[in-house]
Amino acid sequence: MAERRIIVIGAGPAGVRAAEALVAGGVRPLVIDEGRRDGGQIYRRQPDGFKRGYAALYGTEAARAEAVHQAFDRLRPAIDYEPETLVWNISEGAVWTSCAGEARAVPYDALIVCSGAADRLVPIKGWNRAGCYSLGGAQIALKAQACAIGHRVTFLGTGPLLYLVAHQYAKAGADVAAVLDTSPLGGRLAAAAKLAAQPDLLWTGAKLTFDLWRRRIPVLTGVTPTEIHGDEDGGVSGISVATQGGTIRQFDCDAVGMGWHLRPETQIADLARCRFAFDAPTRQWLPETDDDGRASAEHIYLAGDGARILGARCAEVTGELAALAALADLGISDKADRRRELHAQKSRYRRFADGLAQAFPWPHELAARALDETIVCRCESVTAAALRASIVDAGATETNRAKAFSRAGMGRCQGRYCGNAAAEIIAAARGETLIEAGRLRGQAPVKPIGIGTARNDK
Repeated sequence: MAERRIIVIGAGPAGVRAAEALVAGGVRPLVIDEGRRDGGQIYRRQPDGFKRGYAALYGTEAARAEAVHQAFDRLRPAIDYEPETLVWNISEGAVWTSCAGEARAVPYDALIVCSGAADRLVPIKGWNRAGCYSLGGAQIALKAQACAIGHRVTFLGTGPLLYLVAHQYAKAGADVAAVLDTSPLGGRLAAAAKLAAQPDLLWTGAKLTFDLWRRRIPVLTGVTPTEIHGDEDGGVSGISVATQGGTIRQFDCDAVGMGWHLRPETQIADLARCRFAFDAPTRQWLPETDDDGRASAEHIYLAGDGARILGARCAEVTGELAALAALADLGISDKADRRRELHAQKSRYRRFADGLAQAFPWPHELAARALDETIVCRCESVTAAALRASIVDAGATETNRAKAFSRAGMGRCQGRYCGNAAAEIIAAARGETLIEAGRLRGQAPVKPIGIGTARNDK
């Protein structure tokens, strides 16, 4: 029998474990990754020449990060690996890649998509000023460049990543002005039973918060951000929030790291014509999969946070599951007992993720009420007023028509930063649900490629 080609997109924890399972099943997979080195965002490897140890880089997850890196190093002789390569389209049973100015189509028998996630953001008046970063961007600066995003940094948003990045900055010696959480503290208490599904992660979160308090860094919960101050020349100069009691507090800073959990990178699944369904707890559209990661499109498997935000630990589980499903469907091997073990692990991670969604909710009302002058789409400088006008004046009936009329979501990020918030604004303007407002459809290329990119058919 001719060797079956299985392609894995992504070399984060899900992609590494998927490749490992494929190699164990006798398959030599092709692993394509946009990054320069394996590890993904969560376990991003530091550049050559940097000497920080695993404990300094990854904290409580150091052992897991090292295990993933070592697993990939062992796999290298048994896989085909294409780093710094963008998968920008899926068409007729092939992935289209771009690397070093060349584009080519690579056919597959099975495709395992481990595309990861990006920050989920809420537009705040002034968030388009120089000095505003996503939490992931702030973390990359620290991990990959060993520098902070500013001299005095405020962190705004909600979720575990907010506290993790703030802690990492404080531990590195940065001046952290404040940690401002839009979620009320009571939500964490209400979700305690679900969060107890992963007691070590729950304890880690508590320790991070305590460490911030110990360092006398202000930690405010249940806040409503009102404005990020500054000007065009100097960028960010401070941030104001309203407390639960209605008091306005202002913090001086020259940079703001922002993030409200994560959102799956689903563009590749969209281009592969996978079905999507609305997930009410997180208020976003997600690709449909079965428990093994099979998508609705034939021979497409989704794993890791690119399918559903379940965390890095679960990404390893779902990566292996997706690979085992692909091997079974292609008639290569079927490890039913191992899949049952992985399903049990996934169930515990899923319960913990449900607890996080309850404890740190997406502030949809904050997004829907964005001031008219607030920039919603930073790529195209589209204001909330312009987006509302596309509904009220131009008569757009759903998000894709609003995109066509306003250009929101047409920029470099293709709606990654503005899409969730824009949908909330559109739904509110039409007086309808997010389901009725619809979702932005993915377009190729999923990220920009050079205009001089040439096709290589070799």
